[in-house]
Amino acid sequence: MQAKQNKYTKLHNGIMQLSCCRFALGRRLSASQAGILCARLRSLAAVVSAVTGAAKGSGGYVQIRYKGSLPVQQVTAIIRAVQIADTGASASQNILASQNILAAQNILAGQKASAGQNIPSAAGDDNMAMADYRREAILSVGSFAAMQLLKKVSPAAFAGVKLLRSLMILYIARNFIRNGLTGLVRDNRPNADTLTATAVIASVLAGKPESSLSLLALSNGAEMLTSYAAEKARSHVSGLLDLNQPYVWLVDNGVERKVPVQEVRAGDIIAAHTGEKICVDGKVLEGTAAVNQSSITGESAPAMKRQGLPVYAGSVVEAGEIEILVEKVGKDTSLAHIVHLVEEAQTRRAPVQNFADTMANLLVPISFLGAAIVYGATRDWQRVLNLLFIDFSCGLKLSTATAISAAIGAAAKKGILVKGGNYIEALAETDTVVLDKTGTITVGVPQVSAIHTAPGVSEKEMLLLAASAEQHSVHPLSIAIQKYVQAQQWTVPQHRSSRTIVARGMAAVVPEFEGFSGGDVLVGSCKLMQERGVEGMELIHPEDISMGYIYVARNGMLLGVIGIKDPIRPLMKKTLNQMRRYGVDEIVMLTGDSEAVAAQVAREMDIDSYHAEVLPEDKANYVMQLKKRGTVMMVGDGINDAPALAFAHVGTTLGSRQTDLAAETSAVTIRSEDPTRLIEALQLGRRTMGLIHQNFTATITVNSAAMLLGALGVITPLWAAIIHNTATLAVVLNSARILAPAQKKLLR
Repeated sequence: MQAKQNKYTKLHNGIMQLSCCRFALGRRLSASQAGILCARLRSLAAVVSAVTGAAKGSGGYVQIRYKGSLPVQQVTAIIRAVQIADTGASASQNILASQNILAAQNILAGQKASAGQNIPSAAGDDNMAMADYRREAILSVGSFAAMQLLKKVSPAAFAGVKLLRSLMILYIARNFIRNGLTGLVRDNRPNADTLTATAVIASVLAGKPESSLSLLALSNGAEMLTSYAAEKARSHVSGLLDLNQPYVWLVDNGVERKVPVQEVRAGDIIAAHTGEKICVDGKVLEGTAAVNQSSITGESAPAMKRQGLPVYAGSVVEAGEIEILVEKVGKDTSLAHIVHLVEEAQTRRAPVQNFADTMANLLVPISFLGAAIVYGATRDWQRVLNLLFIDFSCGLKLSTATAISAAIGAAAKKGILVKGGNYIEALAETDTVVLDKTGTITVGVPQVSAIHTAPGVSEKEMLLLAASAEQHSVHPLSIAIQKYVQAQQWTVPQHRSSRTIVARGMAAVVPEFEGFSGGDVLVGSCKLMQERGVEGMELIHPEDISMGYIYVARNGMLLGVIGIKDPIRPLMKKTLNQMRRYGVDEIVMLTGDSEAVAAQVAREMDIDSYHAEVLPEDKANYVMQLKKRGTVMMVGDGINDAPALAFAHVGTTLGSRQTDLAAETSAVTIRSEDPTRLIEALQLGRRTMGLIHQNFTATITVNSAAMLLGALGVITPLWAAIIHNTATLAVVLNSARILAPAQKKLLR
């Protein structure tokens, strides 16, 4: 195992400087063991994120991002314990792990690694790979130019150094030869580098080593450009989540002082001014401001923040000033959670990626077979080189991986956190959408929607009596009344006594107030009024069955009825209509609410079918039944939705009030309250898979045509390599189009 350390200077989690250390494992862990390893590592206080991945060969790695100093002894103990617990671990592999953990300790302690421990640092794996490609491209081009100059100036000398030329070509192609032989020996099958290595060796044996030199230069240059484009797509989201805000204004006894963000703790009060980024999660204590929180919710329009409203790390104050009570810092913030989810998502492969790998591996032998047939028919090495310098592997694998990574990054930019490439593919295939009602189709916040009073009773009198009786109740309907009274800026009279009537309502004694009579007040259901013999019930007949009704009586006489309704989420019906345009065949609503309310909402939303008064396990069973006939997206936000979210092909949480359990269980997390984000997620999945299919078609068509032209001798090996590498670069750039600004218009 190797340990690779890459120290960052940027504030990756929006709060503090992080460092990164990668432990390259001697073998891959099983999926369950990898999950256990990451969970245990993230439990350490210094660790912000831990992600496993596949390294070259049969190995794997775990990458740890941490703040301050990493507790190496604890990390090594966790890694060793998980490896030993994995029944597939051999003694030699565990010994290898121990040796390389010691190498990691040396690096983390700032010591020099001992001989034989080739552990790169600082620049990072990606920068090193780019440097390697650049160096090989320069070496290839320089050698080609030198040979052409020598051939022109002194043909005799050129002919006399044939052996030297051959050795130089073999040295330049050393990486292709090594990787090609490794594929044959380790994997028992040829790969793309096997093709290139065979072409180079064939040109040397044919006595024309320089014929492959220009092709090597072209291949190395194209690899550099292609890797650069692919890496830009994969790392796009990192720039969206960074925060260059090393200092904040800490409010101490009314005085602001500038302090490093590392010193901020939960419970502190900080000030944020126009143009500054907010580095914590918290609530506004004072002031008002227009805050751009697109990095969290994906909403481009600034949100107005005032006292009591939440703010998130990563958002920007565009106008105004606010004081914030700090609730979460560091790895606990929403921004750090997004970073962690996106990191993990990059390691989850989509089925189409496995298909691309399989197809690419199957097509390599076809190239060899074609080359053998051409050589047997023509004995022309130039035509053979045409076929050997063309492969399907790069275009299929790179373009697919780039498209999936770019899609995850583009989704995160819009506040849609997709937890893996497999869910991008599932979004593209979704044909059934299941929706929870409360908090998903509806806003999830009950509001007073209708007020009916008995003759001679004013709305203010009835509402204040109800608010006084319900003053200490935490029932959602009671809270709706309290909010309505507050919005009217009325003063709630203090009751003399109150008591809860279980499952029925409240009873209270309220004194006279503001010229209104007090008395014994009952607030609750119709059944409560009937049980207490309240008179005047026949005077009021609420007709809207979609509402919940609270009856208010004083001294045994009905004063009126308050209708409370959980309003439909804005744009929800438009969203459901658009879903059908994008391939969704069936929309189903599941709710624990009453049959009457569910029927009313289903009619209003034109939902295909619904099930009312269902328990959490019932929701999961319905989802399992629907999965038998299609790809199911389940959308919810509460604890009761968690089982169904887990069973669906694509479990999706919507809105800022989603519970932690629902968010952790879901495959897609949408923090915005805007339901049109569901459409954007579906569109993104379909667009991504559409681009992947385009890339498949283009790669196979262009390379097949080039192979045919090469076999017929119409083109030279140089042109064959140009066509192949240009096609590869083109499909990778096509995948990266998912990140283009124009995509925003397409998703609207």
